[in-house]
Amino acid sequence: MDLPYRDRAEAGRALIEPLNRLDLDDPLVLGLPRGGVAVAKPVAEALHAPLDLWCVRKVGMPGHRELAIGAVAGGGTEVLDPELTDRRYPTSGQIADAVAHAREELAKQERALRGDRAPVEVAGRTVVVVDDGLATGSTARAAGLALRQAGAARVVLAVPVASREGVRTVSSAYDDVVCPAVPSVFYAVGQWYYDFGEVTDDEVLAALTQG
Repeated sequence: MDLPYRDRAEAGRALIEPLNRLDLDDPLVLGLPRGGVAVAKPVAEALHAPLDLWCVRKVGMPGHRELAIGAVAGGGTEVLDPELTDRRYPTSGQIADAVAHAREELAKQERALRGDRAPVEVAGRTVVVVDDGLATGSTARAAGLALRQAGAARVVLAVPVASREGVRTVSSAYDDVVCPAVPSVFYAVGQWYYDFGEVTDDEVLAALTQG
């Protein structure tokens, strides 16, 4: 696969052929906000599948919030990286506060992006989770675990590019992982896109409405 991708739409199209090879049965496509929804839109169109979102928020390291030590998702799912939490020695109270903050942000995001729309029903479904890339993989792992808890019959992750660490992190949370590009040197997801501009809430809502 030639990299970088031009934009998220092109990245989404790169996922279609490998997903078709999985012979998915009546799939539901869920984008991880916000960038994952933009990648998921062409995937859902190609698979003739409904498109929705699955909200997940990272848990930031106390005192260094930009560093993800885990993530939270709907249904009470919580994934923490013990290596990071042990290495930086935050107290249990600090971690609890960080998780609570992430849950507050998750609730705000769900209200902003879902509004009055009912949560999507995933029980018994084949679900394809789409994001614009994996760095640590903690967010996508939380999404996969939450979907399993919600009763999804088969959970597939599709991302255009990922770090080797990210693929290892998510592998046990999914039945299949589709990723056309796993570069040997990986610094950030954005380096693999010419256009990696921020996706707005309005753009997410438009994609879901049109989907």
